[in-house]
Amino acid sequence: MSRVYNFSAGPAVLPEQVLKEAAVEMLDYQGSGMSIMEMSHRSDIIEGMMAEAERDLRDLLNIPANYKVLFLQGGASQQFAAVPMNLMKNRVADYLNTGQWSKKALQEGRLYGKINVIASSEDQNYSYIPGLKNLKVSEEADYVYLCHNNTIFGTRFTELPDVGEKPLVADMSSDFLAGPIDVGRFGLIFAGAQKNVGPAGVVIVIIREDLIADNVLPGTPTMLKYKTHAAHNSAYNTPPVYGIYICGKVFKWLKKIGGLEVMQEINELKASLLYDYLDDSRLFKGTVVKRDRSLMNVPFVTGDADLDAKFIKEGEARGLVNLKGYRTIGGMRASIYNAMPLAGVKALVAFMKEFEGKEA
Repeated sequence: MSRVYNFSAGPAVLPEQVLKEAAVEMLDYQGSGMSIMEMSHRSDIIEGMMAEAERDLRDLLNIPANYKVLFLQGGASQQFAAVPMNLMKNRVADYLNTGQWSKKALQEGRLYGKINVIASSEDQNYSYIPGLKNLKVSEEADYVYLCHNNTIFGTRFTELPDVGEKPLVADMSSDFLAGPIDVGRFGLIFAGAQKNVGPAGVVIVIIREDLIADNVLPGTPTMLKYKTHAAHNSAYNTPPVYGIYICGKVFKWLKKIGGLEVMQEINELKASLLYDYLDDSRLFKGTVVKRDRSLMNVPFVTGDADLDAKFIKEGEARGLVNLKGYRTIGGMRASIYNAMPLAGVKALVAFMKEFEGKEA
């Protein structure tokens, strides 16, 4: 069977070139006679692989020298607790609530201190990003938190809030490496790999060194202290070796195509192709305010649940898979991450036009 176009929100499509390289190396990595999955994480080969992955990521993002890069486990959801445990010195933090994942994060944060919701789009089912001009950052807040791209609802921050000297913390799980980022604007960035970077099992943390401290909240487990992992080059215990290996190959793929500026151009082209069709369609409608539309996750509906189900089923038969919307939202969602080729988006739009011709 030929490969399908996989529009899953995560775990998601990976570059075909990366998968082919990994397949070739599966039984024998660098002439060792072993798979990389069989090697000690203390071996020179694995330490070298992890160091190279970090160098490539630093090159891609131009990460300043005073930031640490950590390859961790537990996914982005574990960071919902790790962030307040490590950063909440005054037990106060400000959160922007723009979707399910930021809401889960602020609920977790409330286990450790006072959470001020200083902006929210929950009033309109998270279909927009709230205005940032008159944002009132709390004087006592230890940090300000946002989710940069909202996978479920298809919104993104196109600008960042002015938080003064407060550390800005961002969950970038679903748009990490989709384009250039000014890392210096953030105190901490984290991203689960399985949406736009690699396989499930890895979370990448980029943290400013002055935020790595001994005085974390009492009761913080050793494994949830950023200092633990920073002091041991992400190998305090056995790291998710194979996941980091695939992430490293994705980093090289991104560098080979020209870096994040080129990747952003490609992503903007893919997204505009789909959004332009949705704006002109008589059958399908987008659900997000135009100025806040995500480049990665595109939700849309027909307004008829039965028709949505028919579209999803017929799409699968055409090799356009995982178009069903999030379980609590319904409709459709096309996740068009970095590794989704332009041809996949063109195939989706062509099918949508054909379906509309029959049903509208």
